[in-house]
Amino acid sequence: MSPAALLSGEADLTDPWVALEPGADPAERVRTLRRAHETFTEVGTVPTPVRSVVADSWRRSARAGVGPDGTASVELADGDLGAYRAEHPLARVMPLFRELMGTFAADGEHLLAVCDEHGRLLWVEGHPTTRRRAGRMNFVPGARWAESAVGTNAPGTAVAVDRPVQVFAAEHFIRRVQPWTCAAAPVHDPRTGRVLGAVDITGGDGLAHPHSLGFVQAVARAAESHLALLAPQLPAADTPELSALGRDEATLLIGGRRVRLSRRHSEILVLLARHPEGLTGDELQCALYEDESVTPVTLRAELARLRRLLGPGLLGSRPYRLTVPVESDVSVVERRLETGAITGAAAAYAGPLLPGSQAPAVVRLRRLLADGLRTALIARRDPDLLADWAHAPWGEDDLDVWRALAAVRPTSAVRSRLAALESELTAPPARHGDRRPVALAEAPARATYLQPRRP
Repeated sequence: MSPAALLSGEADLTDPWVALEPGADPAERVRTLRRAHETFTEVGTVPTPVRSVVADSWRRSARAGVGPDGTASVELADGDLGAYRAEHPLARVMPLFRELMGTFAADGEHLLAVCDEHGRLLWVEGHPTTRRRAGRMNFVPGARWAESAVGTNAPGTAVAVDRPVQVFAAEHFIRRVQPWTCAAAPVHDPRTGRVLGAVDITGGDGLAHPHSLGFVQAVARAAESHLALLAPQLPAADTPELSALGRDEATLLIGGRRVRLSRRHSEILVLLARHPEGLTGDELQCALYEDESVTPVTLRAELARLRRLLGPGLLGSRPYRLTVPVESDVSVVERRLETGAITGAAAAYAGPLLPGSQAPAVVRLRRLLADGLRTALIARRDPDLLADWAHAPWGEDDLDVWRALAAVRPTSAVRSRLAALESELTAPPARHGDRRPVALAEAPARATYLQPRRP
């Protein structure tokens, strides 16, 4: 299908989301935008000529702590990038993107770019000279171009607001990006409606034409249609699912039924799901019991009760193991952290792992998971993600996170909470029975033991 065919029926796209109306003088518009950008960065007010979508994006960029002289950082490189994008849903429509946009990008000295739902660029293809120029501002695969990281830009803003957007010249928040113009549209999972990422065309001022926005939106729609055709080929969702985050008693969804597990059975399944190769009786006993006087007979009795509860064939022995793969919410968070999908990891984290458990191996895993996620959130400096953690029951006394949040979102409420925490931490030693928050620097596992509030 040609770009012209894709554009048919898209005349309604000439709206405020388009950067430059037909007949406008690009040079004069650039001068106006540069003056507006300087005004905003100096005094924080947005002059009237700036489009509302750009003005809102500038304000979000400033709140996120983005500076106009910043640059994108590369988060995924080499093998990590290859493995991550090979498993990403948009890999299935890259041939379609290349077919529809590849020639257009190469002939026009533009770039075709595709980002994930977190604004990380997965593919950047097109004219070699343009790619080299773009590389000087880190517009390269693996770089994070989320709005909260580099300010207003078409792929990052399209993901942030979940609609097609065009960004022209000095509408970009970061100055080194202002010689460029880009248009991007989000791509959604046709089954769930979730944003998978965005497809983008980047180049010179010629892309400010309304047709470039219509073109890229039509390509995104074509990709969603293609994904919908591929959906029936996806494997059936018959893998048992274990949910153990934020609850003392895990649940197992298996064969269409949901089984609620006792605390001890929850601990056993969490550990066996994490060790598909299996655990010996001695290994499992050491992992579960603090009290060394507990006999192997006690563990065998627990396993016998668990086997009856789960039904035949799921729990093997010698070593003890699960006979089919089990997906757990713990493994989901771990995988997303490993691939750098911090937003997805935070969304999947429902709270500390089995917070009431004192099983030694569960305590270690609980601490490892919570500390890994909070460290990633602090490094990411995303104010929304930090706020979600800080206001959760397990993060309300997390001094390091509150300090990170205050650095990127210094509202009066955040500063007040931080001051209260720091004041309590410097207060005289508490008498017996007093409650006093403890900084995670002093007690790294503090947050992982907090009991989440029940709805």
